[in-house]
Amino acid sequence: MALWQQFLVIAGAHFLALLSPGPDFFLIVRSAVINGARVASGVSVGIALANGVYIGLAISGVAVLQDVAGLFAVLKWAGCAYLAWLGWRFLTVRGEALTPELRDVGRQGGNWWRECRVGFLSGILNPKNSLFYASLFSLGFERGTSFGVQLGYGVWMFCAVLIWDLCIARAAGHPPVVRRFMAHVRKVERVTGVVLLGIAAGIVGAR
Repeated sequence: MALWQQFLVIAGAHFLALLSPGPDFFLIVRSAVINGARVASGVSVGIALANGVYIGLAISGVAVLQDVAGLFAVLKWAGCAYLAWLGWRFLTVRGEALTPELRDVGRQGGNWWRECRVGFLSGILNPKNSLFYASLFSLGFERGTSFGVQLGYGVWMFCAVLIWDLCIARAAGHPPVVRRFMAHVRKVERVTGVVLLGIAAGIVGAR
């Protein structure tokens, strides 16, 4: 397979995965609606850094950790617990505690570093990320692919995740979009809670 064909396959599969909304998407949207795009960019950066960790592990060959039963089991159950807790929080915290008044949207003065930490935890504790990058790097490259080429793909993937997530934060934090969302934020939070709990349950059911 020519290098450009390999790039189209790997980059295409990676980008299609980005287009599929998951827990990271909902976290970015909610943070942008409540705190504005600038603070929500912290979530985006945190998620990108978590993806960068798994990309680095995949490149270095440590991505085979799914074959190490004990280590991957710890990651899997920690991820399930975190996603389940986050889903429960979205479902049970009272709306006024999570949803500010319209006049305060984008002016909450949220902590950028706290949001970055939330994004990083969401990404690093999601076992699907490790499986995705492990599969992509193990199946997408032919034997003998140079380290430099793999590193180039890794940089590309990290930048793609970061730019895409920042675009989501920017779009969701735009005032007209915020005003449309505000009437339905609590509904979005409940849907988010159900989605997160569903993902956790799906991981448990697939054991």
